[in-house]
Amino acid sequence: MEQLILYLRYPFVRYAMIVGVLIALCSSLLGVTLVLRRFSFIGDGLSHVAFGATAIASVMNLMEKTILVLPVTVISAVLLLRSGEHRKVKGDALIAMISVGALAFGYLLMNLFSTSSNLSGDVCSTLFGSTSILTLTTSEVWLCVVLSAIVLCAEVLLYNKIFAVTFDEEFAKAVGTDTGKYNLIIAVMIAVIIVLAMNLVGSLLISALVIFPALSAMRIFKSYRKVMIFSSVFSVCVAVIGMVISILAGTPVGSTIVAADVIGYGCCWLYAEVRSR
Repeated sequence: MEQLILYLRYPFVRYAMIVGVLIALCSSLLGVTLVLRRFSFIGDGLSHVAFGATAIASVMNLMEKTILVLPVTVISAVLLLRSGEHRKVKGDALIAMISVGALAFGYLLMNLFSTSSNLSGDVCSTLFGSTSILTLTTSEVWLCVVLSAIVLCAEVLLYNKIFAVTFDEEFAKAVGTDTGKYNLIIAVMIAVIIVLAMNLVGSLLISALVIFPALSAMRIFKSYRKVMIFSSVFSVCVAVIGMVISILAGTPVGSTIVAADVIGYGCCWLYAEVRSR
């Protein structure tokens, strides 16, 4: 405890904790929607798109990479969520195509036009978020706070509409709901959280923040509202525990949080099995 208090005196550690909690909270709320709509792997696909956009931003020597990464990820999210309307290419196939293509082109560009003397370190940090969460600037923290607040407000204010679109989009459309607009809002929120989460767990581990809290909550509760609440609490607690362990033990932040998510899901699964018997 003394060692943890000592570390918390440093601003970069406090920044990491704030950003980690906000990202975990937002990703868990959106995760419930994605899991119920069978779009669990969209986080994986978008994270690879964000990696490719980050590589392009690095090649272009952009100081604020978010300027390029966020719009590219938003456009990709809209295309992926609307893929169900066009049957020529199924949603899962489109996710795989975009995911693998973006990852390959991103790594290729970083190799061909590398501007860093430590290419392996840059790639590792982008893929697994090993140290980037501890190097956040004040402006990046405020950007995360503002974007997370917007996402949370949208989740609260549009709760009923998102609920309707999530469970029965055809019926919601039949009663006059503009499902296209709300699908667009969901896509934008997903893209924002994916871009923010890259600093926390890296592009390869983002899906864990989206999937595990939702699945853990669904093992215990059946009500949509209870699942949303428990998923949020679970995700925030696991993120804090993972970051504390990472700080004290010196392990990679992203991998530690994901490992804690896996253990937490195992505990929820065990509790559900014991209760059912």
